[in-house]
Order: sequence, then structure tokens, then C-alpha cells
Amino acid sequence: MSDFIKITEQPSLHDNLEQLEVPELLDRINQEDQKVALAVRETLPAIGALVEAMEPRFLSGGRLFYIGAGTSGRLGILDASEIPPTYGMPHDRVIGLIAGGDRAIRKAVEHAEDDPEQAWKDLITHEINEMDTLVGIAASGTTPYVVGGIQMAREAGLLTAGITNNPGSPLALTAEIPIEIRVGPEFVTGSTRMKSGTSQKLALNMITTALMIRIGRVRGNKMVHMQLSNNKLIDRGTRYLVEHLGLSYEKAGEALARYGSVQKALEAYNS
Repeated sequence: MSDFIKITEQPSLHDNLEQLEVPELLDRINQEDQKVALAVRETLPAIGALVEAMEPRFLSGGRLFYIGAGTSGRLGILDASEIPPTYGMPHDRVIGLIAGGDRAIRKAVEHAEDDPEQAWKDLITHEINEMDTLVGIAASGTTPYVVGGIQMAREAGLLTAGITNNPGSPLALTAEIPIEIRVGPEFVTGSTRMKSGTSQKLALNMITTALMIRIGRVRGNKMVHMQLSNNKLIDRGTRYLVEHLGLSYEKAGEALARYGSVQKALEAYNS
């Protein structure tokens, strides 16, 4: 740990920000943002290793949990909350937990992230077991809530991964699969909701999207298991059936209403 340096706390490469006009501010922020996707690309082998290790566990009934504090915790909850409507999965298969509980989603809870045992206590309420996967998210890589949770989960035999923006951090050293995204100093020094948060969102998108494709929740390039919860999604599903079955829009809509999902309609017509 003697060589560990918090890159996320290093001074911004830009200074005198308050003296800049809006166009220059936006241009410089955009310059920094362009570095994020390239930094994420360097972690693709680690992200791939996580998805491949998680797939058989998930197919056997295991779940995916995210833990984080602040921005990182909110991003985990966001990713988890989008899986049921997008892929028709039950709400208890991908679960996001944040230090301080649900009230911390909107308002910061002081010192909630400082207890290294709290994450495991939160996980136990979900009857977490060795078939589950736990991904800790912390830009700093030092958040006690996250590092402690990952350590206890790994000791309990779970598959663990850590998404951090500081290589060599405690989180990276504790997790079985470290995902270390080197985005560099933030535009506003230490403001990890910016590049670090963006990089975490990209990584989470990759993890769950690749997993859902691998377990059969996508056909071709279509979300055939999506929940038909509004007119936009009903229209999208109807158009999918028009494309794949050659039905008129009206007939496709009737089929979608009858079978309740694109996938079930496709199975019925192709059986």
C-alpha cells in the first residue's frame, strides 16, 4: 500500500476555472470526458472475466448485488432498477444497496459509509449466499462500507469484483476481480461524480447488458423480454413482431396483447 496514490484526489489539469467563460468550461469538461471510454476499454479483460464467472452462477439462481456509497451507490441502484423493465427479470435478481439505506439515494447520510461491517449486515437481510455475486463500487477504492463488504463476501465464498478509479486501492486488492478504471484527475479536483462516475456507469452497463444477452434475454438485437409498461414500449414490441413475423401492425399488436411479451409471441408463431 506504500505506493498507493489516490489519483481521484490529484489536482485537476485545469485551473482558474472561475475565470473561464461558459463555452471554454464546457469544451474543457468535454476534453476530459473523452478520456473516459478509452480508460474503460483498458478494463475490458477484467469486465469480461466477471461476466463469464457470473453467468453460470446467475443461470443457477444466483443474484448480482451492488454496494456503494454516494454517487457510486446511486449508480449501482440505477443499473439494478433498469433490469426488470428492460429485460423482464424479477426485481430480486439484480439488487443495488447504498450506504445509509434508501434515504441516502436522495440525500447524503453522514458517516454511513464509514462502517466496514454495515454492508454485510445489509446483505444478510437478503439471505445472500455463495451462489451470489457482489460488486463493490467506489471511486476512491477506500470506502469502508464497500471494502468491508467485499472482504466479508469473499470470505463467505461469493464471487466478488471491485470497480474503482484508483489502481492499487484497498478495494482492488480485496476483490477477486479488480476493475481499475484510470480516468485521471477530475475536472474539478476530487469531484468523482464526473469522470469517475461516468466510467462506473459505462462499466455497469457492460456488465448487466452482456450478462442479460448471455442468459437469453435478447434475440438478435432486440429486448424481447421487456416489460410492456407504457405506450412507447408497446409500440416498440409491436414493431419487433412486424419485423420478425411479417404481420401487419394491427395483427402484431393483437399478438402482443394476447401473449404478453415479444418473446412469447415469437414462440407461439414459430412453434
